[in-house]
Amino acid sequence: MSVGFRLNAAVLLVLVSLVFPPFCIGIRSIPTIGDGLGLGFDRFSEAPDYRNGRGCPVSADKRVLGLKSSCDPSLVQVAMTLDSEYLRGSIAAVHSVLKHASCPENVFFHFISAEFDPASPRVLTQLVRSTFPSLNFKVYIFREDTVINLISSSIREALENPLNYARNYLGDILDLCVDRVIYLDSDLVLVDDIQKLWNITLTGSKIIGAPEYCHANFTKYFTDTFWSDPVLSRVFGSRKPCYFNTGVMVMDLLKWREGNYRKRIENWMEIQRKKRIYDLGSLPPFLLVFGGNVESIDHRWNQHGLGGDNVKGSCRSLHPGPVSLLHWSGKGKPWVRLDARKPCPLDYLWEPYDLYKHSNRVKTQHQPSMAYSPSTLVGYSTYL
Repeated sequence: MSVGFRLNAAVLLVLVSLVFPPFCIGIRSIPTIGDGLGLGFDRFSEAPDYRNGRGCPVSADKRVLGLKSSCDPSLVQVAMTLDSEYLRGSIAAVHSVLKHASCPENVFFHFISAEFDPASPRVLTQLVRSTFPSLNFKVYIFREDTVINLISSSIREALENPLNYARNYLGDILDLCVDRVIYLDSDLVLVDDIQKLWNITLTGSKIIGAPEYCHANFTKYFTDTFWSDPVLSRVFGSRKPCYFNTGVMVMDLLKWREGNYRKRIENWMEIQRKKRIYDLGSLPPFLLVFGGNVESIDHRWNQHGLGGDNVKGSCRSLHPGPVSLLHWSGKGKPWVRLDARKPCPLDYLWEPYDLYKHSNRVKTQHQPSMAYSPSTLVGYSTYL
């Protein structure tokens, strides 16, 4: 009998491997999992029900079935990771997107969840549904063994999280009908209509679009071992690379799949394991593959670095110019600093999108200092 059981289990494993792709398992509809979602995740308020205005396209699926599939060509496709550590940031990011979208019902979210997260992907899915009842979304379970053997040590332990590398596999994870997506980190908020970012054209052979920062010292993102190797450093010989932040990217997944860019990134990660050519986490492989061949997007779409650097308590100010997206990349996160009552001035601009129910902290009514007042920032007065 035990032999028969093992045989049946083996057959089941083969069937599962054939049905589901090697990178993930998709979850579409989740039954209710009780009223206590565990780990305090039931302490999020339900977001307002944001609805389309006049002039928003209505798909055939919506008219006939009352729902949207991820294959609907009228949708704005957004991919984000979803985990217990950054969940509060992810919820705030989604809220900000919906709040400022001209057609919020036409935004479809693809959430990538870690296979071994302390909160199961099904619990996280139920949380998203309870917080955003009318949201169009799908949750994918990212198989961490896909990338775990390619990850090398980084300057910060947080950068070694396998989920940081999920963006490398979007072309494999998402439904094949999704040929274009906006990737967003979990520590940001939009203060503008995401449709504007979606409408950006990727010209020529460009695979991704992102704000570029050509004044940054590009050499510091790689080690002396890399720059002293004539073969490796030659990758930039015919290109003029600029730094770009991978937390906000418009990605052509059709070209990505055709060019097998996942494998190109993995090749550099394999070299890194042998030669230590960079010190950061998932960013340098993107720079190696795409640096100098990026569709440059206006800086307003990634005011990054607001989390500060590795110096405890450091605060950053905004880059010059208008603002459509604020990004707390870096060590400090606004929800942590607000709860500790040691916020940076710009953290108060994240707070209106926070849906967490505070039991131990009265939500502050503090306004940003005059230097950061929304009325003084181009692009803020309309949206905040």
